[in-house]
Amino acid sequence: MTSRLAAESSTPRRRTVVKAAAAGAVLAAPLLAAPAAGAVEAPAFLHGVASGDPLPDGVLLWTRVTPTAEAVPGSGKGPDTRVGWEIAEDRAFRTVVGRGTTTASAASDHTVKADVRGLRPASAYYFRFFAGDAYSPVGRTRTAPAADAREELRFGVVSCANWEAGWFSAYRHLAARADLDAVLHLGDYLYEYRTGEYPAAKYTVRPHQPAHEIVSLADYRIRHGAHKTDDDVRAMHAAHPLVAIWDDHEFANDAWSGGAENHSPATEGAWAARRDAAKQAYFEWMPVRPSIAGTVYRRLRFGALADLHLLDLRSFRSQQASVGSGAVDDAGRTITGRAQLDWLKSGLAASDAQWKLVGTSVMISPVAFGSLPARLLAPLAELLGLPEEGLAINVDQWDGYTHDRKELISHLRERGIEDTVFLTGDIHMAWANDVPVTAGTYPLSPSAATEFVVTSVTSDNLDDILHVAPDTLSTVAETAVKAANRHVKWLDMDSHGYGVLDVTAERAQMDYYVISDRTDKNATSAWERSYRTRTGTQRAERADAPVK
Repeated sequence: MTSRLAAESSTPRRRTVVKAAAAGAVLAAPLLAAPAAGAVEAPAFLHGVASGDPLPDGVLLWTRVTPTAEAVPGSGKGPDTRVGWEIAEDRAFRTVVGRGTTTASAASDHTVKADVRGLRPASAYYFRFFAGDAYSPVGRTRTAPAADAREELRFGVVSCANWEAGWFSAYRHLAARADLDAVLHLGDYLYEYRTGEYPAAKYTVRPHQPAHEIVSLADYRIRHGAHKTDDDVRAMHAAHPLVAIWDDHEFANDAWSGGAENHSPATEGAWAARRDAAKQAYFEWMPVRPSIAGTVYRRLRFGALADLHLLDLRSFRSQQASVGSGAVDDAGRTITGRAQLDWLKSGLAASDAQWKLVGTSVMISPVAFGSLPARLLAPLAELLGLPEEGLAINVDQWDGYTHDRKELISHLRERGIEDTVFLTGDIHMAWANDVPVTAGTYPLSPSAATEFVVTSVTSDNLDDILHVAPDTLSTVAETAVKAANRHVKWLDMDSHGYGVLDVTAERAQMDYYVISDRTDKNATSAWERSYRTRTGTQRAERADAPVK
């Protein structure tokens, strides 16, 4: 609803998952693990609250109500239930600035959203929902700066959270920060696999719900619901607004416009039905506004300092080419679709913001591989989507759609568009890259942009697959990758964690943080490395310390 402050089962499949190689006030009332629906007196708010897509004058609020004990996610059961919401300037709700009501029904899996407007820019607010005598937890959110403001910005950045692979400690550490404007989630918020399929069952810290591979609308709803019973997920959502895009695992591995590697029509039905079910559940359960044609590509402005262009690289792409095939250069193949690429190009050219941030779910920087020891080549082939013989192309990334990449980079150069920063997830590794105009002649050829890639929250990376200690065999692979790709300034193939992007008029800096152990629910967090790009340079350089 909208308000302007008025009352109102399968065999294991090929993996290309790592494909290429709080606010203190909110946390003062700790979130408890959600009990089973049947153990509570309904109605109840078992899945927390969330906010997202902040605007200078508003924000999207979200929750899910359990109206009766049997109305669990995906059940299709439960009566229509009137849900109220209110938003205030203080946690005690003494200064309420907006109220409204909406209806939760089985048609939306009893999720509700309120698109609130009329708020002040760059301001913190507190919100909650209620149904009958039941109140939700209190959430904190923040609006974006005014369109002409030049306030400094700070975003948490995350990607790739496999429920079975570990605890979501990265979210907990982001929730504990009181200095974030929003958290940017770059895709793979959840995974579609059956229990034990990925990662290997011996490393599963908790089983998926449902246990089978998710295919139907009920399946996707159940899995989304399970994720929002996690303490750390709910803490992050209650502390900061989320800005999210999807990648493939919100649907199925290596999804494209007409199918997916991890979809078998003979046993799992029509791809269109599965895709539509996944999208419906996503928009029900995530604090995201659908945009053009029901996708997630959209644009948010954070004052005069930054425009954030968010991409959907699954809904419109051509099927992935074979590795080593010349089809990767075919002008008829696309990763963005014509309409989205034109939208991105026009938005970048028209932007008067200092920084043009682009949220892309897969890496745009090219990656080539020379010879590597056999022990490393096979697992890297699995992680990076390469043949075991070793080759340059990861066909699920922009490397598999070079015509779109060339057109976009040429556009940046020809129109003199500077200070473009690509923010990327997907590959379960941390990278800091220049985006070269011509990789083969870099650094003699210029850089058109920079790219900061964050590692996974929990999903497997190199040391997990090899079952070795971090920073052992991976150092050989990292050295080889940088030697063959001089535009790659840094990468870490072993760690799990998150990023914090700090943006000022002079520079954009990514601080990379790692967690101590993904299988430890109380894992600690530590700063690992920082890279920045100074305005006008289109180059990434190391920074000596994280931003305070």
